[in-house]
Amino acid sequence: MATQRLTFGEWLPDQPAISGALSEAKNVISQSIGYGPLPLPVEVASSVGETLYTMHTAQTPTNQSLLYVAGRANVYKVSAIGTVTNVSGGSYATPSGDRIRFTQFGQSTLFTNNADKVQSLSVTSGGNFADVDAGAPVAKYITVVRDFVVVANTFESGARYPTRIRWSGINDETEWAFSQTTQADYQDIPDGGNVVGIRGGEFGLILMDNAIYRMSYVGTPFIFQFDNISRGTGCREENSIAQYQGITFFLSDDGFYMCDGQTVKPIGSEKVDRHFFNVAQVNNLSSMSAAVDPIRKLVIWNFSNINGGRSLLIYNFKTARWTNADGIVDYVSDASTGGVTLEDLDNISTSIDALGQSLDSSAFIGGQHFLGGVKDQSVYSFTGLPRDAEIITGDIGASNSVVTLARPQIDNGSATVSVASRARLDQPLTYSTPVAATSENRVALRSAGKYHRIKVNPTGDNWLNAVAVDVDIAPQGGR
Repeated sequence: MATQRLTFGEWLPDQPAISGALSEAKNVISQSIGYGPLPLPVEVASSVGETLYTMHTAQTPTNQSLLYVAGRANVYKVSAIGTVTNVSGGSYATPSGDRIRFTQFGQSTLFTNNADKVQSLSVTSGGNFADVDAGAPVAKYITVVRDFVVVANTFESGARYPTRIRWSGINDETEWAFSQTTQADYQDIPDGGNVVGIRGGEFGLILMDNAIYRMSYVGTPFIFQFDNISRGTGCREENSIAQYQGITFFLSDDGFYMCDGQTVKPIGSEKVDRHFFNVAQVNNLSSMSAAVDPIRKLVIWNFSNINGGRSLLIYNFKTARWTNADGIVDYVSDASTGGVTLEDLDNISTSIDALGQSLDSSAFIGGQHFLGGVKDQSVYSFTGLPRDAEIITGDIGASNSVVTLARPQIDNGSATVSVASRARLDQPLTYSTPVAATSENRVALRSAGKYHRIKVNPTGDNWLNAVAVDVDIAPQGGR
C-alpha cells in the first residue's frame, strides 16, 4: 500500500482534471501555499428604502471612512452601526441598466448616473449631494486623473457623445467651462468604438469597445495626450472593471485581462476563460460587478450564472491563481466604515454570539477596508465566519486500485472527506458519503476504480489553510 500526498495546486477548470490540476476550489481563496477561507457576508444594514446597485467608500482628511450606497433614485450614507441616512439632492433619474458611479476628489465625493449633472458632496461638512456646477455635463463614467475630475461618454447640449473624454479645471471640480487658463477641455477619440469605462490615478486609462488608450498629462496647450496601447482588445462589459494601484482588471470578448497602462496581459487564458463563458449568463453580463479586496490581494467578479443564481470568480493577483464561490450578494465593492464603540454594539446585536463575525473584524475598526456588497435593500460586509469550502483534486491513478484512507492537512482545522472512483474517465462522478476526520486525523474510505477524485471540505470556525490530503491507495487485481 502506498501513501500519496495530493498537494492542493492550481484550480484550472479550462484544463482536464487528469492533468493534475484541481477540479474544484470553491468558497476559498488562493494563498502562496494552499487555500484559505472566504468569509461569509454579514448584514450591516437592511431595509434601506430601494433596491441597491452600488457602494462607495470616501475618506475624510482625518482618515475617517464614510460608506455610501446607492439605488437608482437615491444615495444613502451608512454608519458603522447600520444607521442609514438619505443624502440625495432630490430623486435621481438613473436610467434602467445604468448605475450611480462614484469617485473622490480632494474633500468631495462625486458621482455620475448618465442622467443628472455631476453631483458633489463634501466629506467634511456633509449635507446632501448637489450639482457640482451648473455647467457640469451629464456622463456615464467618472474618475480622477492627477489634478482633474474626468468624465466620459457624455450627454451635452441635447446630444450624446459616446467617445468623449471631458475634464474639469485643474484642481477645481466646479470648473467645467473650456479654457486654456483653467485647462478644462475635452477630447473625442475617433476609433475603438464607444467608451465603456475609465480609470484614473497618475494617468488615465480609457477602455473602449475595441481599444484601450492611455491618457497622460502634458500641460497646455494640449493638456492631455492620448496614446493607443491596444487595438482589437477592448472591454466587453463596463461593470467588469476594477483597479488596484495602477493595475486595471477587466473582461474582454475572449476573457479576463489586466493592464498597467503600458501593456495588456491575459490572466484567464487557458485557466478560467472558457469556464466563465460556459457558466455565466452571457445575456446578463450587465449585472456584473467587480471589486478589489486589498487586504487579501483579490479581484472579485460577481456575475449571474446559467442556473439563475449568482457566482463569484476570484483572482489572487499575487499568486496569479483563481478560485470561485457562491455569489450570495448581487454587487461587490471595496468598502469601509467608521469605527464602532462598545456602546454601539448594543445597537447591532444584543448578543456577541449572534454577531456572526469576530470583534476583531475590520467591519468594526475605523478606516479598515474590507470587501462589501449589496443585495436587494441590504448592505453586507464579507467579514463573517468561513464559508462551507470545497476542494476537489484532479483524477489520480490509471490502474485498478482502492482508496482506503485519507488524512487532510488543514492548518488550525479539520475536514470531511469523500471520494469518487471510476473505471473510465467518461463515466459520471458519484461521491461517497462525507466522513469527518477522527481525533487522529484519519478518514476511513474504501472505493475501488482506476481513477479517483478526493473531495475535501475544511471544517472549523478558525481554519487557516488547506494544504493537501494524504491518501492511502492499494493496488487491486483486474481482468
